[in-house]
Amino acid sequence: MAKQTAANAATKVAILGFGTVGSSVAQLLRGQKFPGIELTHIYNRGVERKRTGATAKGLNSGIVWTENIQDILKSDVDVVIETIGGIDPIEGWLRKALSSGKHVVTANKQLIAYKGAGLAKLARENNRVLVYNAAVAGGVPVIPATLHGLQGDRITRLSGILNGTCNFMLSHMEQGAEYADVLKQAQAAGYAEADPTADVDGYDARAKLCILVRAAMQIGINPDEVPAQTIRNVSAVDFAYAKELGCTVRQIARAELRGGVLRARVAPMLVPKSSPIAWSHGTQNMVVTSGEFGGDVVFSGHGAGGNPTAVAIVSDLLAVVHGSNSVALPVKKKTVTGEFMAPHYLRFIVRDKPGIVSAISGALTKVGANIDSILQRPGYPKDALPFVVTTEPTLTSTVEAAVKAISKMNTMLEAPLCLQMLVDDDRAED
Repeated sequence: MAKQTAANAATKVAILGFGTVGSSVAQLLRGQKFPGIELTHIYNRGVERKRTGATAKGLNSGIVWTENIQDILKSDVDVVIETIGGIDPIEGWLRKALSSGKHVVTANKQLIAYKGAGLAKLARENNRVLVYNAAVAGGVPVIPATLHGLQGDRITRLSGILNGTCNFMLSHMEQGAEYADVLKQAQAAGYAEADPTADVDGYDARAKLCILVRAAMQIGINPDEVPAQTIRNVSAVDFAYAKELGCTVRQIARAELRGGVLRARVAPMLVPKSSPIAWSHGTQNMVVTSGEFGGDVVFSGHGAGGNPTAVAIVSDLLAVVHGSNSVALPVKKKTVTGEFMAPHYLRFIVRDKPGIVSAISGALTKVGANIDSILQRPGYPKDALPFVVTTEPTLTSTVEAAVKAISKMNTMLEAPLCLQMLVDDDRAED
């Protein structure tokens, strides 16, 4: 519980980072006027620019603004809210905060994915609370729901959309736009950074998936063990072909525990239009948990932007102030693989000539993969012809081996695109 010097004393709060999320947290605390909570310190580099900026308008004039982290760590604040992101030097700062008797609330998914277990242990040793519900899915309370609402079940599968930026981009591409154009839109809207690597290459969603696996399945994984595939190679033509297959394309984070092995992957995938995941548009996040006893549970809401994340952070702060304790989980280690048995979508762009389909079929047959369908939309030039092959359920590594061989054919104008098709795994393995 947040320490107080007297029964009616306010809980003093410091915010580390006054960017999109940190400023939203400050304004939410100001606007809602939560009783018993006082924002006393704000840390940021180049703090004077932040203090005099528009996002600081209306905040209490008594707030201490600083660019010296020691002013926070040596202060009498009760709760440190971290919104900067990254691991170094943040991990060291939060360790010092916990060791000096401060509770910590953070939305830092990379930190929690890689270092969360150690930080949680340090918090318990110091009788402090580390809360990070805002680290996954923004304002969607999926972590507290799995920690408190689903612990009576045995969660065996997680799948969903964990990156609002990619969902914004892909759902716009579904309307016919190309990748480069929607990336500019996402950056202009503040959803994508100038360097979008963490989002579009899957690293952001991968960190969140690892946090969810720990919370829902009590399995500890290093994010580096989980394959991540970029969305950069998806184009508008893939949505046209996906539509013919009754699907769309989304960046999917998925994990499944089967036979003592955890299968996990983050990648753009074809999703059936009938799936709830396909209904998610814009910056929405969606998570589907599958339990052995309770079946499927769906969580959905906006996951990108300052305000949804700020709502989750302030909710975490209120939980700390009201005496909520961290849930100590028994965490197991499991073998982790990116292998899934699934149908695959293969898109080629070729210089058309006789024998191409036969050659592709031969390469797939050589590794034991069977073709399910071949699609070729009319209206494309013969010297840059896109067409699609889908396979029957096959191991990912098997299909990738065939694609590697196919990519060396001299008729290929660019590397083939290989995407998993998201289906019920029990069907896929029949």
